[in-house]
Amino acid sequence: MSQPDFTAEIEKSLEERILVLDGAMGTTIRTYGLDEAAARGERFAKNEKDLLNNGDILSITNPEVIADIHKQFYNAGSDICETNTFSATGIAQSEFFVEDPREKGGRKDPEFFQKILEDDFLNELAWEMNVKGSQLCRKMADDVGTDTGVKRYVAGAIGPLTVSLSNSPDAEDASFRVVTFDQVLEAYRMQVRGLIEGGCDILMIETIFDSLNAKAAAVAVQEVFDEDKVKLPVIISAAVGLGGETMISAQKVEALWNAFMHVKPLAIGLNCSLGPDLMKPFLEELSDVAGTYVSAYPNAGLPNPLAPTGFDLEPVHMKDYMRDFAQGGLLNFAGGCCGNTPEHVRAIAEGVKGVAPRKVRR
Repeated sequence: MSQPDFTAEIEKSLEERILVLDGAMGTTIRTYGLDEAAARGERFAKNEKDLLNNGDILSITNPEVIADIHKQFYNAGSDICETNTFSATGIAQSEFFVEDPREKGGRKDPEFFQKILEDDFLNELAWEMNVKGSQLCRKMADDVGTDTGVKRYVAGAIGPLTVSLSNSPDAEDASFRVVTFDQVLEAYRMQVRGLIEGGCDILMIETIFDSLNAKAAAVAVQEVFDEDKVKLPVIISAAVGLGGETMISAQKVEALWNAFMHVKPLAIGLNCSLGPDLMKPFLEELSDVAGTYVSAYPNAGLPNPLAPTGFDLEPVHMKDYMRDFAQGGLLNFAGGCCGNTPEHVRAIAEGVKGVAPRKVRR
């Protein structure tokens, strides 16, 4: 089931106010105290590899937890929540379900990943994760939207994968890649179709560390749109390092915009990787060059294993930083990545409320 194109409706809202994204799925999952048995459920009880760090599996084994997290974020003020599908491809899920050939002296290569792409179990699992992940978020968006009278949207999360198309892991062969562009494209095509089938309103290619991986995702989106006669708004969001570069492909933010402007995204932005203080100069640069809306959902500071969420910044800090971003004319979408709980998002929503959104220079 495909969704109507809400681009015009969302753009109307963006001209009036800053829209609020959600926070960190992984951080919030940890507050439920789930153990390995809970992550596996009965269905995957005999799996040979641990699944506790496979957050996407919870859409199948603990859907009530994922639904409750979406509900918490919507009630905290999120206009848009992302689906629990960051790693919902056969390529990414193979890390949890397939023996790593490197453990026996082999290596991962295109031949290995071709078998992954032809694996019925992984294909069915990836499809189910995306459809159910989208459906869970859709229901909470509709329920909270009905209760509050404020429409909520669902963004299908398309993560960066666990492989790189830009870099070789082989110090002796700079041309070697573990996977091909066409293989990554195929994995993303399935994910895109599953997200749309589940009822998402937006597709979000996010946490980009390798621009070529993201290019494959963007091609997959366009091919599915063309083949299935459907059109949804697309958001592009990159994770950048301390120098403002995508961490594997080393593109600075202006190059990132130039690489993806042809997609005509609803928004382009930055997320993850850095706290808001370190992200600000790169967000300013992106805001200057982007001919579309801009999003930002930074980590709650840098990692700190002694902090309750694993990150330094508390809700009040994120509120102050994101208000500063908004008052500086940098934002159209505001949210939080790693370390940001529903309380952080509630504070962010308060911080940007009533502040005029960034004006787009097309």
